[in-house]
Amino acid sequence: MGYSKLQYLNELIEGEIDAGEINGASVRVIHNNQVVWNEIFGYADKEKNIKTTKDTIYRMYSMSKPITAVAVMILYERGQLDLLAPVSNYLEGFKNQKVLTKNGLIDPGRSVTIQDLLNMTSGVVYPDENIETGRMMMKLFQEADERHYKGDPIGTVEFCNRIGQNPLEFSPGERWHYGASADVLGAVVEVITKMKFSDFLKTEIFEPLGMVDTGFYVPEDKHSRFAQNYIFDWNVNSLVPFSDSFLATYDMTSPPGFESGGAGLVSTLDDYSKFASMLVNGGSLGNVHILGRKTVEYLATPQLTKEQAVSYNWDTQYGYSYGNLVRSMVEPVKAKSNGSIGEFGWDGWTGNYFFVDPMENLCCIFMIQRGGFNNAAMRRRMRQIIYGAI
Repeated sequence: MGYSKLQYLNELIEGEIDAGEINGASVRVIHNNQVVWNEIFGYADKEKNIKTTKDTIYRMYSMSKPITAVAVMILYERGQLDLLAPVSNYLEGFKNQKVLTKNGLIDPGRSVTIQDLLNMTSGVVYPDENIETGRMMMKLFQEADERHYKGDPIGTVEFCNRIGQNPLEFSPGERWHYGASADVLGAVVEVITKMKFSDFLKTEIFEPLGMVDTGFYVPEDKHSRFAQNYIFDWNVNSLVPFSDSFLATYDMTSPPGFESGGAGLVSTLDDYSKFASMLVNGGSLGNVHILGRKTVEYLATPQLTKEQAVSYNWDTQYGYSYGNLVRSMVEPVKAKSNGSIGEFGWDGWTGNYFFVDPMENLCCIFMIQRGGFNNAAMRRRMRQIIYGAI
């Protein structure tokens, strides 16, 4: 093994810090169930001179989605849901939906299914000022913000029923479009289990895996470990603290009403490493069994049709397909990757990123806190360093 080559990760990340792209980071590489690289960089809160530590708590944003997918797959294994079932079986708001077209509202070709939500082929969008359905969703998320700050928070099931009452951007299955589908899945889990989504995650995933710092908010006694989120301000050409609510996640320092399965979790490098290690080991970590091996194989299987994949065209996803709330490598040459077909994972709005490679028994977890971070070249360079070292 050439694990010493992983030192180039340090050069890469320190270069990003020196360039003012990020203020701090944590990275861990696990190979054959051994931590072979674990480094901490820079500041968790530069203004307060608080260094990043091994216990720093990060906002996960969309790296919440793979955890939500695992929650759904737990119910799938128990026969408590059918992936082809209409979402309206669980959420009243998804009955009698319409699709918004340039000619007005029309009936969809079929109902949104659970698998549509898992594949982001549902027609459910995120807030987006560039499309009318997105502007409608912006109003809903703004209402959630207002109710939160007035002390009348909207709950997960209520919020997701309201999502269903908004028109779809397209008929389910027509194409891929990143949106609030994972949030809706959190509500489906609540309806099926009759538990708060947070309680289900805690009972079925976090406590069994020993993920002691993962949840939908940071308790008061842990606030000192909570990293500051930053965003790049082009007016001053540098990173500045970002404290606004994003996708109805608020400041994450108190329990939310709406528990966002798409963006709401906080975690640590150690906690998320346990989750990633469970996936790389086929659903188990040590004596803890979360999912069956065949279910994890299904979770990581590409789902998009050729037609759906046309809109799956982000520069961070070259060479990948998508399904079950994770990307999955299908064309290493297109990705310019020395990695494996079948490598899978996801990332988050603040730049967090992870991948799992069952073929090589390998996973990497990378944590930063910069809102809107989207450096595809850096992620490619990280992967090529890691694969070059094993």
